[in-house]
Amino acid sequence: MDFISWFTLVLYTLVRSVAIVAYDQFDPHPQHNLGESRWQNRQQGRRQVGAQRHSRTLPQEKDGSNQRERCWFSHDDFAALLDKYDYHFNPGDIVAGTVFSLEPRGALIDIGAKTAAFIPIQEMSINRIEQPVEVLQDNDTREFFILADENEEGQLTLSIRRIEYMRAWERVRQLQQEDATVRSLIFATNRGGALVRIEGLRGFIPGSHISTRKPKEDLVGEELPLKFLEVDEARNRLVLSHRRALVERKMNKLEVGEVVIGTVRGIKPYGAFIDIGGVSGLLHISEISHEHIDTPHSVFNVNDEVKVMIIDLDAERGRISLSTKQLEAEPGDMVRDPQLVYEKAEEMAAKYREQMAQSALGPQEPMVEAAPPEEAIATEAPIEEVATEEVVA
Repeated sequence: MDFISWFTLVLYTLVRSVAIVAYDQFDPHPQHNLGESRWQNRQQGRRQVGAQRHSRTLPQEKDGSNQRERCWFSHDDFAALLDKYDYHFNPGDIVAGTVFSLEPRGALIDIGAKTAAFIPIQEMSINRIEQPVEVLQDNDTREFFILADENEEGQLTLSIRRIEYMRAWERVRQLQQEDATVRSLIFATNRGGALVRIEGLRGFIPGSHISTRKPKEDLVGEELPLKFLEVDEARNRLVLSHRRALVERKMNKLEVGEVVIGTVRGIKPYGAFIDIGGVSGLLHISEISHEHIDTPHSVFNVNDEVKVMIIDLDAERGRISLSTKQLEAEPGDMVRDPQLVYEKAEEMAAKYREQMAQSALGPQEPMVEAAPPEEAIATEAPIEEVATEEVVA
């Protein structure tokens, strides 16, 4: 701390101490300001200190009014009185304070302690700032977090950043519970993905959850819609997904059983990734054909235009599952003649949706009719035969 800061701190402490004592001694109606219980405590303290100190009486006023008693203190009495009316502060407390003095690398804050507390510039905001005036102004009153106990000079260290940090995590947890979509600018990229800020907190987007054709390096400064994957304050982990946000938005316009046109963007041993309107769906190798195939490369090439049917939409995991197997009129058509499958895609998809609707209704039990009168039995077929004919029909 430089000389000016030290002098300011000493001056503040001296002025505050004298003001407390002067106000306490000469306020004509102190009980009105303190409240009855606190006034009684102060009076008791005065009597205890007064028993050990000297006092004298001022000369009588010229108008003959009553004399007024003035108390004189030793250094020990003065220190004891300050200690008696001082508040106790602990690290972790959140207190109200007023900006007393701004300095190049911090600020002095009056929180009611004997000595002005200090907040360093790096603790003024959850975001990086260059000067204290970006956050604080003289005489501003706000909440402060007590970061560290008194140093050798009796000064507490405060923080605003810690309060903003706690409230930011609380807000992020709320957004995750609401399954909200947030938007944020990418400010940096690395080998694993991209970095963003959410409510002032640093978040990470894994490369596998970035759905864009641009190189990662070109994404800096671009704003993306994002969904939350992981929010863990204890481990300081905030993980987000661009892909899931896009899939959710796209899913609102898609339905299971719908035929869509897409483009093959990637081929893996386990399947092909199909771009359908800006989002990626997986055509798993087991959903390519009823006939066994060794690798998707035997059926598809990158940039092939294909017709596929949506068989599952998982908004929570941001996944779209696709199939061409369900569009085959005959097993193996996709291997032998994919174009034939594409031509009959809508027809086969309609049959698939009909089967799904019947499955949703559950198995239908045959209706059992009431037994006919005895005289009609001889002229009608047995009940078993009627039931059989109805089922066949």
